[in-house]
Amino acid sequence: MTAYSTFASFSDLGPVVEVKPGYGYVILVGVASGFLLSWQAIQVGKMRKKTGINYPIMYSQDTTGDGHLFNCYQRVHQNTLEGYPLFLMLLFTGGFAHPIPSALGGALWIVGKIAYSLGYYTGDPKKRVRGAFGNLALLTLTGSSIAVAARLLRWR
Repeated sequence: MTAYSTFASFSDLGPVVEVKPGYGYVILVGVASGFLLSWQAIQVGKMRKKTGINYPIMYSQDTTGDGHLFNCYQRVHQNTLEGYPLFLMLLFTGGFAHPIPSALGGALWIVGKIAYSLGYYTGDPKKRVRGAFGNLALLTLTGSSIAVAARLLRWR
């Protein structure tokens, strides 16, 4: 039996991405972000127990008092989950070429999400903006990822 290939040799695959030793920090930040999500999920669970809002109810119909507070907790976790795939993709791709800036940007994003969470957990949604600085980290991660793409496409 003959094995067939769509390329003549491995050199035809294009540029190779070298994983730098600092990429370990990127991986650790990715792991830490998982702890962030777990912490937020635990907070929602504790608030669910306190308010008596059982599964599968996602948000309370009561928009005052404990129902409002539960919704704030739930919204924190949901908001983080909504942006999480983009964060991870940018962290792990940008980290190939720029592991230290990407790891620092990822750590800043996590700290921003903690500040965002603590602000929102007060029950005053306006206080969530305390963590807005974490969004600046996405600029670093985006720039790092674009640099990797440009290198792979041999634009520079």
